[in-house]
Amino acid sequence: MTVTLTAGQFKHLQQLSDDNNVISALAIDQRGSLKKMLAAAANKPADETTIVDFKKAVSEELTKYASSILLDPEYGLPAAKVRAPQAGLLLSYEKTGYDATEPGRFPDLIDNQSALRIKNEGGDAVKFLLYIDPDEPDSINDRKYAFVERVGAEAKANDLPLFLELVSYDGKTNETGTAAWAKVKPEKVIKITKEFSKPQYNVSVLKVEVPVDQKFVEGYTDEGVTPVYTKEEVAKYYKAQSDATDLPFIFLSAGVSNELFLEELKFAKKAGSTFNGVLCGRATWKPGVKPFAAEGEAAGKKWLETEGKANIDRLNKVLAETATPWTDKVTHE
Repeated sequence: MTVTLTAGQFKHLQQLSDDNNVISALAIDQRGSLKKMLAAAANKPADETTIVDFKKAVSEELTKYASSILLDPEYGLPAAKVRAPQAGLLLSYEKTGYDATEPGRFPDLIDNQSALRIKNEGGDAVKFLLYIDPDEPDSINDRKYAFVERVGAEAKANDLPLFLELVSYDGKTNETGTAAWAKVKPEKVIKITKEFSKPQYNVSVLKVEVPVDQKFVEGYTDEGVTPVYTKEEVAKYYKAQSDATDLPFIFLSAGVSNELFLEELKFAKKAGSTFNGVLCGRATWKPGVKPFAAEGEAAGKKWLETEGKANIDRLNKVLAETATPWTDKVTHE
């Protein structure tokens, strides 16, 4: 089954993609976490100017090699203005993190943001992040389903594609990165991939995690770590996630290293996953935070021009070998 987009959504999706209709997008919409990284590297609190300047440096240096960039309207609009001419623009709809005042990890919206304003800023897509545990009570998840329905309708009304970023968690334990979490993650990721592929959400592209914690896969574990999954099990999870949706979907790097992210993409391809690109953030630029914050803008830009470019070059090479064009899954009005 193919997905039907409006002519405008289709055109914007092309702007966000490379010549092969694969999405090779750079993500730097981090806000709170980026402030912490910059502060730790400089050994002093990060001011507003530093976070804006780092985003500008990343955009200016690395969008030459990416098909598009994801930014936030709070600190990222100056970076949007210095991106390479061919690079499309995604803008975040939500505040960083989630509402911690009640259970359920509900999203907080940026007070002065809307799909219309994203369009007026020159954005090619609405990006909306949702934390979701498919096994939490309906009293929590039904509110989230309605939330996405509203955002999807608003994006479509403004002729913009909706990129829905899904981040799974376990509402019972709030654990991530543990063996216990690794055991329950695949089922949760596959469930939410299937749920948000339903047409009432008007999602254009799913931005998803890989369905396992790769650090617990046999052959990928650190010394002394007991594997949770065999390679055969993992291949089935990757394929099941791909089969759970008819939508274009792309992988997020989720803070892993550049090397591990590339291994995940290769594994996905071998397993038969028909993913359509990436939205890659920290795996590309994170090591550049330290020279930028500790040694100054010139040192940070030098790292981006050399090591940052090398990270994207490696990523683009692997994408050319592993990703499939989203045009295989999409038609337009």
